[in-house]
Amino acid sequence: MIKKVLEGLIDVVFPPSCIGCGAFMHESGFGFCPRCVAQIACISSPVCSCCGLPVAGNSGGDHLCGECLREPPSFGKARSLGRYEKALLEAIHRFKYGGDIAIGEILGNWMAAYPYPDFEPKGHSLIIPVPLHLRRLREREFNQSAILAKALSRRFSIPLDAMALKRRVHTEPQVALGKGDREANVRGAFELAAPERVKGERIILVDDVYTTGSTVKECARILMGGKAAAVSVLTLARAV
Repeated sequence: MIKKVLEGLIDVVFPPSCIGCGAFMHESGFGFCPRCVAQIACISSPVCSCCGLPVAGNSGGDHLCGECLREPPSFGKARSLGRYEKALLEAIHRFKYGGDIAIGEILGNWMAAYPYPDFEPKGHSLIIPVPLHLRRLREREFNQSAILAKALSRRFSIPLDAMALKRRVHTEPQVALGKGDREANVRGAFELAAPERVKGERIILVDDVYTTGSTVKECARILMGGKAAAVSVLTLARAV
């Protein structure tokens, strides 16, 4: 009761605002106002059964996309909550580039609660966020992927290891690069702190956005090289 009263007082003094557009809201819910909720395109079946790419149209079941057939990635499955556009994109930018960690915690809780197509976090034994290089971490002061990963770890009681995978090379930001350049940019950029920390583990690799998949594919390759039993990927958003 005391907690509810205090939360009510906080909402009166500091009215909750939409994490997408910043508009004040009467109720916080999952952090988005009704207008922004209507803009969010959550991803559901049919999708690529491997990389999670949404399949055009709503008929038919999940199946492999052409790229995964040609070049199977090191991860078993990748899934994303929604398309990287409109309100979800704005919220991620406010979190990642605006330094609003509270937004990241809201997004992480939503990410942990979402029913992904043909994917169940239970059964995995370890959660690892995609790491930032120390130089980038000092600039940003937080790792956005680690904040999202913490929400998953709490909800499913799966251990989180934010130090098992390291970014050994400070790479150029991926955002301005094409697919081929992205792959070259991250090749050899990651390493394991100690292979025994991932050996035999069924890992959920967490990142904020899946664009071409270059980063998570390279991370999964390194983890599988350390004899992880399996690697799945969860991201908040998917560029389509």
